[in-house]
Amino acid sequence: MNEPALWRRLLAELLGSAFLAAIVIGSGIAAQQLSPGNIGLELFENAAVTAAGLFAIILMFGPVSGGHFNPVVSFVDAGFGGLSWRDACAYLPAQVAGCVGGAVVANLMFSKAAVSISTHHRATSAHSFSEIVATLGLILVIFALARSGRSRAAPAAVGAYIGAAYFFTSSTSFANPAITVGRIFSNTFAGIAPSSAPSFVAAQIVGGVLAFVVIKSLYPGVTAAEASDIIFPHHERDTSEPAVASAVPGARPKSASADGASAHLSHQDQSSPPVA
Repeated sequence: MNEPALWRRLLAELLGSAFLAAIVIGSGIAAQQLSPGNIGLELFENAAVTAAGLFAIILMFGPVSGGHFNPVVSFVDAGFGGLSWRDACAYLPAQVAGCVGGAVVANLMFSKAAVSISTHHRATSAHSFSEIVATLGLILVIFALARSGRSRAAPAAVGAYIGAAYFFTSSTSFANPAITVGRIFSNTFAGIAPSSAPSFVAAQIVGGVLAFVVIKSLYPGVTAAEASDIIFPHHERDTSEPAVASAVPGARPKSASADGASAHLSHQDQSSPPVA
């Protein structure tokens, strides 16, 4: 299987991250306008739209880049050998730029200033602890599915987990350094003040490190091949030379032409008279 070209994967991560930020921030603005003063309903609307939107954008861009949209996911993946460290470092600015761009798009769609720095302070010990838990759970969901061969279920599972974590964490589950930076640029329901962002990012990194350790303990057999297809399988199969599965366990598959040649030789051997 071949990896899509890096520029295509970076474009997918950029666009996917932009859509993610637009969904999170845009739905927060809409919730405030539709349900003014009812914070519980606003949060429910924000969570439901984010969960559904995340599911959709993973399906859109996952076949190209894997649908990470999150630096913690990319670097944990690199730790398991599913993504090279060089590519993980390249994903990072694409994800952050995409989230910042998505925040600008969301602001403009609701006739607000393109950039408005948030004044929503969230830096408390409870919020930081929540971000550790939220990020830990997100990474565990992703790699548990990959290890058990159920990566195709990841788009729905990731969306469901984030939607639920909006309510069971006091931080409303950012669980993503890129979206944390993006949400600085919108002084709306989903925004976060610049002074609060560093503690969120630090907590998310801690959550990612803990997740790596826990995954190593729970699933010690995670392979690079499994890690390479987390969230959404995105490798392109090389169809130029179709392979035929070998009947010998553990043997490498042979190409159709080679297998045909082997069969021809075998037939010749069977037709030859036995040697006394």
